[in-house]
Amino acid sequence: MILTAIVICEVAFWLAIIAGLSARYLFRRPGLGTALLIVAPVIDVILLALVTFDLLGGGTASWQHGLAAIYIGISVAYGKRMVAWADARFKHRFADGPPPEKLTGLRYTLKCWRDVLTTAAAVTVAAVILGAIIALVDDPRRTEALSGYFSILGIIFAIDLVWAVSYTFWPKAPATLPPHYADTHAPQNRH
Repeated sequence: MILTAIVICEVAFWLAIIAGLSARYLFRRPGLGTALLIVAPVIDVILLALVTFDLLGGGTASWQHGLAAIYIGISVAYGKRMVAWADARFKHRFADGPPPEKLTGLRYTLKCWRDVLTTAAAVTVAAVILGAIIALVDDPRRTEALSGYFSILGIIFAIDLVWAVSYTFWPKAPATLPPHYADTHAPQNRH
């Protein structure tokens, strides 16, 4: 049941974002768009309530409950940025906004380090949720599956940290144009 709830919540999260951005840019209804975008975090609260009620109602924790905690942590920490990412693309595609910027070099490296902080927030939120559920249920036999997720959270953080370190030493180079592109697309001098 929880796995189905996670899938439904993930789909509903993106549908709320798409509906909100469509209302904002396609139908020129910014107020409605904002209202629909506010629904996205409410979906996380619903998922958290479902997980909690399932376990307090006598359910035994499984990998799906741990996955729900990770999903909520990522959604809370990265949610605003995911919406901004989608918003920039919608604005470019449907409202003559500027194209989304592609970061390289130092700017990309700095973004990677900001991601480390955001991922730290995501794993902290997930760990707090896991710890709270374990404490609320107060039955180690029923919450045993959740204890293993603390190491998974550590692995998620470590992967993001290694990613940032790698781009610190080997920065992302800007895309280069093929040599023939410059010749065929350069402005012609017509004197």
